[in-house]
Amino acid sequence: MTKKTIPIPDSLSKGQYLTQEEMLAVKTSANKLFIGIPKETLFQENRIALTPSSVATLVAQGHRVVVEKGAGLPSNFSDHDFSEAGADIAYSHEQVFKSHILLKVAPPTLEEIDLLQPDQILISPIHLPTLTPEYIYRLRQKRVIALAMEYIQDKSGYFPIVRTLSEIAGISAVLTAAELLTNGNKGSGVLLGGIAGVPPTKIVILGAGVVGEFAARAAIGLGAEVRVFDNKIYKLKRLQAKINQRLYTSSIVPKYLEREMDTAQVFIGAIHSKEGRTPVIISEDMVSKMRPGSVIIDISIDQGGCFATSEMTSHSKPTFIKHDVIHYCVPNITSKVSRTASSAISNIMAPLLLEAEQYGGIISFIEKSPGLRHGVYTYKGCLTNQYLGNRFQIKSTNLDLLLTTKF
Repeated sequence: MTKKTIPIPDSLSKGQYLTQEEMLAVKTSANKLFIGIPKETLFQENRIALTPSSVATLVAQGHRVVVEKGAGLPSNFSDHDFSEAGADIAYSHEQVFKSHILLKVAPPTLEEIDLLQPDQILISPIHLPTLTPEYIYRLRQKRVIALAMEYIQDKSGYFPIVRTLSEIAGISAVLTAAELLTNGNKGSGVLLGGIAGVPPTKIVILGAGVVGEFAARAAIGLGAEVRVFDNKIYKLKRLQAKINQRLYTSSIVPKYLEREMDTAQVFIGAIHSKEGRTPVIISEDMVSKMRPGSVIIDISIDQGGCFATSEMTSHSKPTFIKHDVIHYCVPNITSKVSRTASSAISNIMAPLLLEAEQYGGIISFIEKSPGLRHGVYTYKGCLTNQYLGNRFQIKSTNLDLLLTTKF
């Protein structure tokens, strides 16, 4: 029996005898970014700075992203999700810290600062209550360029990361207060909201910014009686216009605030400072006059807090009781809804990094962007934030002067 052969076209066989082009490595553009995302270990942090979808966008543009193993799990993003998006998975903390740009959603620990390298760019929050002179000294010693997420401004002068997280924080604060008011949490046992025949719970909100707006929306939606205090009258007007209903609003006058102490069950601190510590609005004496079982939610705690009795807490032990008042002072309150918060942060950071490429890198972007410069607090061994300099008695240098002299 003769074997049948299948004829192979010449077009498929002749190519092997032709001279082939030499395959050379393509030179990576100097503008391409090397971004590292370590696993967070502080404050029971569950968020991550970039989601897999944002990583895919960056990698598609030729940037390199390294994610530490397990970094996305608290936000329900697996290592497989990041790997499929094009990220490299690092199996050690040290490997991630070799990146040129380090993104963190919690401040680095002193041990992590030891892993930093000169001229490395660190983008992370700063929690003023935990900040120490040693912390600043160690960053300066490493000669890194450190940017505070909460101080970065956009072209309109707004704080984009603060703004987007403030929306989440405002809603979360009201939902948290509702839970803390229950008997199971040693609250006064009242329902946050009103029902037929029972007066609604009164909530006092300090600050008419984004946090105040979304806290007011959530509280009104639950049927609570809302009162908002702020010294900027235009913010109060804007708040009423956005909510589209009349609210009790007032400038921050101690006499008016003291009047609310006997009847309000919830106080929410939502004051944001552009550069330094938030002012203390409520004194300890005023807190002592509040109803037993009342609740204080101090969202401003990451900038020091606006209640004299506030002390930083964590998600593992979020509350403490002082003067029979429940205090909730977790700085990363949005970490309770980590997947939503991670997506919100990523939606800000990814476009910012892509824009940096157009300017020739982060350093050039800092030089040409006043909003990004506003976030820099240490630059190659120099402290550039005047408030931190005054607070810790450390010499601060104007960043514009350093950039002008090409330091």
